[in-house]
Amino acid sequence: MSNAVLEAIRTRRMVRALADAPVPREQVVAIQDPVTLRLLRMVSPGMFQRPRAVIAICIDGQRARSFGMSPTARGLYVDVGTAAQTMLLAAHSIGLGAGVVTSFSRAAVSVVLNLPAGFSPEMFICLGFPAARQPPAIRPRTPVTWQSLSHWERFP
Repeated sequence: MSNAVLEAIRTRRMVRALADAPVPREQVVAIQDPVTLRLLRMVSPGMFQRPRAVIAICIDGQRARSFGMSPTARGLYVDVGTAAQTMLLAAHSIGLGAGVVTSFSRAAVSVVLNLPAGFSPEMFICLGFPAARQPPAIRPRTPVTWQSLSHWERFP
């Protein structure tokens, strides 16, 4: 028995090398302007790949306040991560390669993207078609299994 969601989770990988093929606009709404992408790369030391499209995940501080939350409330960062994982799985399911970037100048990105006051860029999802050759994955020193990451009831 095959479960498409579990298969997508199992097979999705961080894509660090992307092909030059453009991402079709009907597949995703994202930043695709080559000049804007070049500017984002200039202020993002963690953007190793050369994306053909980027989605910027932001926190809207004013909206958070309207719900009685601080713009730095931990729950908002859970939302950022949840949105990112959903986008990564969606990209994988339609054949796109995707990788996250969190190393960038928030102030510079805000200027490059002309973000409204109160918006804070938190994460990029870099998109493109996976290149035929990928850099090797960083391997852990010891094998990682779900058992090595899980503890029942309490830590030993």
